[in-house]
Amino acid sequence: MKSFNALRKLSLLFVSSMLFYACNSNTQVVEPSASQPEEISMRNPVIKKDPKIFRKDISYTIDSLKTRQQIDSLVNTYSEVELKNILALNRIEKSRLRPDRPIVIPDCPSDELNTYSPFPESVNFLQCIPKTVLISQRVQAFGLYENGELVKWGPVSTGKNSTRTPNGLNYGNYKAKRKISTVDESWILPYYFNFMNFEGVGVHQYALPGYPASHGCVRLYMDDAKYIFDWADMWDVEGSKIARNGTPFMVFGEYDYSSDKPWMNLTQSMKANDLTQEEINTLEGYIQKYQSDPKNFHNIASKNAEAELAKA
Repeated sequence: MKSFNALRKLSLLFVSSMLFYACNSNTQVVEPSASQPEEISMRNPVIKKDPKIFRKDISYTIDSLKTRQQIDSLVNTYSEVELKNILALNRIEKSRLRPDRPIVIPDCPSDELNTYSPFPESVNFLQCIPKTVLISQRVQAFGLYENGELVKWGPVSTGKNSTRTPNGLNYGNYKAKRKISTVDESWILPYYFNFMNFEGVGVHQYALPGYPASHGCVRLYMDDAKYIFDWADMWDVEGSKIARNGTPFMVFGEYDYSSDKPWMNLTQSMKANDLTQEEINTLEGYIQKYQSDPKNFHNIASKNAEAELAKA
């Protein structure tokens, strides 16, 4: 009987000790000894990764539009928004649809234009810039970014072969809701926003024929011109000097005037109009220039100066 009681006490002591160690929140982690295989310590590791954004596959076809009846059929087939997006893909206006002028059409039209953007949804090296305007001459399109996130894109018509739009990093200067062209006084330029002061180059509304056709400016749809007019920032001028740059306008890429329109290549690959590595390198070079210009950080410098004066 005594031996039974002793065994019972021993069992209770063992169970109690196990419960104590199991509930101890300060339990130490035992490092694996040299004799233990390394894979034991790596069993079922918890790895946190940022979620990937997968781009939806899009297929395109070319519609030859041989007759006026086929054009009418196209217009009546799609909703107003879908048709507008198809026209934007082809960098044209509805009035520019013509027989024997082929256009590219997505197999499953969407109401969301950003679905067909040639610009990525996010650009890491733009994330420190509040607002950025990208203008790709190669694919005739603009993209608007806020801290590296795409908010809007649309078609453009840049300079024709004899009067090309200059590439480079520029800044929004002055704007006017209605400007008369210095080339021809009969040309009215709604929602004009200059970004090359001495050259007189800016963005504004004007006809989009589906190819580069301007005298150096960047043509836009009316809605897009008004959007940029309201969205982008002008420079701050103190006396005769620029105190703070406006929104950066980054013009890049080369349009191939001797080849087919680049958006026609979407039928071969949905990524045909995406940024190339060379273009990304060019933009990264623009970013370095942006960051080295103190007029892009005027507000921060002023606040620091005011803080120093307050301490004195």
